[in-house]
Amino acid sequence: MLSSLVVYAKSLTRLLPVQTFQVFGHEIVISVSKNHLLGTLTFLHHHSNGNFQMLTSISGVDFPEREERFEVVYDLLNVRSNSRLRVRTHTDEINPLPSITSLFPSANWWEREIWDLFGVFFSNHPDLRRILTDYGFEGHPLRKDFPLSGYFELRYDEDQKVVVCESIELSQEFRTFDFHMPWSHNSISR
Repeated sequence: MLSSLVVYAKSLTRLLPVQTFQVFGHEIVISVSKNHLLGTLTFLHHHSNGNFQMLTSISGVDFPEREERFEVVYDLLNVRSNSRLRVRTHTDEINPLPSITSLFPSANWWEREIWDLFGVFFSNHPDLRRILTDYGFEGHPLRKDFPLSGYFELRYDEDQKVVVCESIELSQEFRTFDFHMPWSHNSISR
């Protein structure tokens, strides 16, 4: 089974502009450039060598130390052969990824979610707006550089009988923790 997956992955590298491929368990993971993402997914959806007609999820990952810090991962399923394929691509805050809602209508929700939480823009998306945070929310909360406590605090003011939005002021310094444990390997005397 593993050898047939490797053979199939190598055949994909000959047919498509695949940058890298890996086989994990019973799944193939390929990496493609954002410029070739739509063409690759179209081929995998329509061609008889692909037949991946179900999009099971889209997820985002933030790697702030990279030049293209966002990795977007598309999980595809071939229902006939019960095989899975993962397609990875990378982008930054400025360059958009093409929307695949015309190819997979279920991508609508996931692309909106990634836009809302990471700030990855999808060009030609029919309705790209926030889906999980409030309309007035500033920033993208799943970015690694987003502050843990946020920028603003909402509280109810009893005197004014309204909800007040204030900037957060931290009242204490951040603590540093010593992770030395008494049972660690170095502290055991023999």
